[in-house]
Amino acid sequence: MRGMRIAFQGTEGAYSEEALLKTFPGALPVGFPTFHQVFEAVELGEADLGVVPVENTTAGSINQTYDLLLESDLHVVGEVVHRVEHCLLAPKGMELKDLKAVKSHPQALAQCDGFLARMRLTPIPVYDTAGAARALAESPEAGVGAIASRRAAELYSLQVLAENIEDYPHNYTRFFVIGRKEAERGEGPHKTSVVFAVRHRPGGLLEALTVFAEAGVNLTKLESRPRRDKPFSYLFYLDLEGHLEDPGPAQALLGLLRRAAFLKVLGSYPAYRNGV
Repeated sequence: MRGMRIAFQGTEGAYSEEALLKTFPGALPVGFPTFHQVFEAVELGEADLGVVPVENTTAGSINQTYDLLLESDLHVVGEVVHRVEHCLLAPKGMELKDLKAVKSHPQALAQCDGFLARMRLTPIPVYDTAGAARALAESPEAGVGAIASRRAAELYSLQVLAENIEDYPHNYTRFFVIGRKEAERGEGPHKTSVVFAVRHRPGGLLEALTVFAEAGVNLTKLESRPRRDKPFSYLFYLDLEGHLEDPGPAQALLGLLRRAAFLKVLGSYPAYRNGV
């Protein structure tokens, strides 16, 4: 993986970059301002792979990532789970009592909502955690801090006023690795991610989900998202244990194809096994 160009959303010091380097040591991280640009870079071959967040144990799913997966021809080829430890950063010389507001990515702000409320700090959303830290270092604002990683503090010479300010200690973010080609079948456990829609009739969702129980396949995630092309209709994003080519998942997905109004396989990939 050394020398491989891997896209992520944000700037140097972002949590996505940390997850990327943990998974692909020696890779060349390439930051982009938006998730859309990450997908585009991989689609156009400007990056070999991309690493994008899909869900957080505190703040929930990153809906934009799921929307882009639906629209894109890219495949999910891997996953990584990363412990997210938020720090409150400020320019050197500033004290906690001086702060009135804090800038960071909306997800980071949501994960620290309780801390911000207790400290009576006004949250200001920006596109990136590390970007907030860098901007604070380059153009300090009176009474304004940032939420980012300790690594971002070191990169941009900021001081850490408080550590582990996330509301829940078990704060993990799950990332998908996306690529132009499907993942090669490897050893060990796999997961498969799909998105589907059911026919609008009584029992439609129950009929669709029954195929997994009948095939003995365990589901690890099920979530609905509004359909943009059909108001008040929904898509269902689902993760299951096993590879697309395994007998159980193959049987279940064939049954789902027959019962669903729409089905797209986002990818089969090695399950993250390093624990949390």
